Amino acid sequence: MRPLFDRRLVVVAGKGGVGRTTVTAALGLAAAQCGLVALVVEVDGQSDIPYALAADRAGTLDEVELSPRLYHVTIDRRAVLSEYLHDEVPGPVSAAILARSRLFQLFVDAAPGLNELLTIGKVWELIQRPRHRRRARQYDLVILDAPASGQLIALLQAPKTFASIARTGPVARQAEAIQASLRDPGLAAFVSVVTPEQMPVSETVSLDGALSLLAGRRLDAIIVNRLFPQRFTTEEGEALARFGPDPALRSARWFAARARAQRGQLTRLETELCHVPLFAALPFRFTERIRRDDLQSLASLLAPRS
Repeated sequence: MRPLFDRRLVVVAGKGGVGRTTVTAALGLAAAQCGLVALVVEVDGQSDIPYALAADRAGTLDEVELSPRLYHVTIDRRAVLSEYLHDEVPGPVSAAILARSRLFQLFVDAAPGLNELLTIGKVWELIQRPRHRRRARQYDLVILDAPASGQLIALLQAPKTFASIARTGPVARQAEAIQASLRDPGLAAFVSVVTPEQMPVSETVSLDGALSLLAGRRLDAIIVNRLFPQRFTTEEGEALARFGPDPALRSARWFAARARAQRGQLTRLETELCHVPLFAALPFRFTERIRRDDLQSLASLLAPRS
């Protein structure tokens, strides 16, 4: 995973329910353990990572420290819009009036892709060195907990759409700069989190193709999450199948079958996406809820080896 930590932006994608937020938090902890100042970003007003790390939550757009060298921010489109108006519209009164205008809010909601452009534009601002906002903290690495794959595609399409519509002016220039950053393999990396199951694997394959079409990029890394341990050989699995309905044996058969099915999907993933340079696997955590200790353990598996 070392090449990921040399970028300024890591976009963590994947189908809903595969543990994308958990992996984002683990990557943030791993980066901080390596001495980087890292920022994990959640969108749509979500704030699950501070909860998992037993840290205090803050308001939207507040960049708060979760642990040494690890920070968190939640992006909410209305807060981003208000910030953008304050920075770009001359005079604080004009910006405040627009931000409170219901008609203007309806226009923003109706404009195709504008909410996505505001979100990805804020992510782009977070990776700038120096930041556009005065006295704002600079980060070595920004890790985006992206929305589910379908929404992520809309997020990535927005800069190109607005650059072609606006053509000139500040919106067009910023959209072009965002698009260039996402296309730069030395600046941004795309990671897909996937569980070794048919639908998540299929969606990861589709995401790789969509990235190629939209951004001229391919996935930089795949992190396989919730991998079951392979406790039984093929011969042992066949022997288990011959025994009776004892509850312990039924459980053993279920685990053996699940691990075998996962390895089949893992083989498929490695075959169809053999061009992806980085692969990592994280074990299934047999806990009711992922806690800080679990995240630290996962982070140690993702952290670059010295």
